[in-house]
Amino acid sequence: MGSPHTTDEDSVPEIAPCITRKRPLVNGQPQPQTRRRALRQLLSVRLCAAVLISCQVSIAFAQSEAGRFLAAVPGESALSASDETHSVADVQTQLLELQKQIDALKHAKAVEMPSVPPTAAMAKPEPPKYPTVRLTGFFQADAAWFHQDANNRLTIGNGVPADGDIQDGADFRRARLAAVGKVWDNVNYMLEMDFAFPGRPSFMDVWMDIDNAIGSNSLRIGQFRQPIGMDGQTGVKDMTFLERGLPFAFLPFRQIGAMTYGHTQDEQITWAFSGFRYPADQFGGNVGDNGGYGMAARVTGLLVDSCDDSRLVHVGVGYSFLNPANDAVQYRNQPEFFVGENGAGVVPPGVPSQVPVFVDTGAIPTDNINLFNAELAMSSGSFHAQSEIFYATVQQKGGPRVTYPGAYAQAGYILTGETRAYNRKAGVFGRIKPKRSVGSECGPGAWEVAGRWSYLDLSDSKSLGTGPGGRLNNITGGLNWYLNPYTKLQLNYIHAFLDNPTFGNSDADVVAMRAQIDF
Repeated sequence: MGSPHTTDEDSVPEIAPCITRKRPLVNGQPQPQTRRRALRQLLSVRLCAAVLISCQVSIAFAQSEAGRFLAAVPGESALSASDETHSVADVQTQLLELQKQIDALKHAKAVEMPSVPPTAAMAKPEPPKYPTVRLTGFFQADAAWFHQDANNRLTIGNGVPADGDIQDGADFRRARLAAVGKVWDNVNYMLEMDFAFPGRPSFMDVWMDIDNAIGSNSLRIGQFRQPIGMDGQTGVKDMTFLERGLPFAFLPFRQIGAMTYGHTQDEQITWAFSGFRYPADQFGGNVGDNGGYGMAARVTGLLVDSCDDSRLVHVGVGYSFLNPANDAVQYRNQPEFFVGENGAGVVPPGVPSQVPVFVDTGAIPTDNINLFNAELAMSSGSFHAQSEIFYATVQQKGGPRVTYPGAYAQAGYILTGETRAYNRKAGVFGRIKPKRSVGSECGPGAWEVAGRWSYLDLSDSKSLGTGPGGRLNNITGGLNWYLNPYTKLQLNYIHAFLDNPTFGNSDADVVAMRAQIDF
């Protein structure tokens, strides 16, 4: 997305110099198009000769007629016979010279253009060889510092302040390797593993894609992100903040199943529909014959589109139905940052080994869940924004239906003038690419400032869950430095407002940093 710049094409000289190009050869012989060009030149010379001969003959005839006419007019001198003979001789001399030039040209072309045998034609390109494979991956290294008021430590520790004292720390949030490629011209695959997620290593995106499997729609089979929500569909490498917004807690996210998806020819509308087993573990497994199924659907559209990402308005809706195999669901979340340590003997005794959850429903006995979602996003030049609202309604086993809402709104502005890309086939924002990267391009990279409000309410009093519930509001400010398209440094400040039904209101602050590289 570089800015317009002046090139040599912006200043064209009045008279372009003549350039002599060597004729391309095939097996040491001229190509057929070169022979055709030479034949056209030869025909042009013959045509010019014919025209010249015609003109000379016409002139000689006119001179002859004029001489006879003047001879018949008294007082006027006529052309002498010797003059007529001289004119005809001139024409014959010029004809002989032209014939010599034509003969010489024919001889030269014959030398330059030997016949090209049919076997010298361009060989047919070899078909691609399958399967293909390409290694890709990325890592995110995080560090964070926490500050809590006294009531927040008391709340998080459930009445024991020491148990709620969140520790500063550093960790690899994600460290992934993946193999991607094709096994045939219409069958793609991805096999991605994460070595930083708890339960490491863990399956991430492990799927196969069949192009145009159902009409123009593709078919995906395996474990993948389920199609609901703009924030959830945005890749973690392209996120504006360190973590997704608080309502991300509602999403079924990665499950094992099948999905069909597609878009209109002009890429103004996208759709996706999936069916899957629910819930799956970190390796994609799920067992149980009492339910254990789910579905998700998402449709997006562009109301305004400048076609160059400089100005657009995006809308979308999503829905998911879940019937958990274990007849239970649990919603919970931290203040949009996570760091922890799973190794034994490293964490000091008596303190949390990771960032604890701030709001938690506990396990809710569940028949089924309906999840509704609406999206709104826009981009104008270097400014971009997006927002979503979620409603999760849970039909409890042996109890009434409960409803949990969540929402967020975020915006970013790129100080160095770049425009954030938009993926029209997926209906999500993409990454920011600097106009001039740090390094050999001698540029500053791209700098971005961003802000977000995020909300999650798990406090329905009719819930049969074992957790305290609670409401959580987050305010986040961010500064991002994109050194090049594949390297990013991020700084987030997060202020969390917690409303707990037992301990009341409390506050916490987080300062967090991330270094990310992908390939």
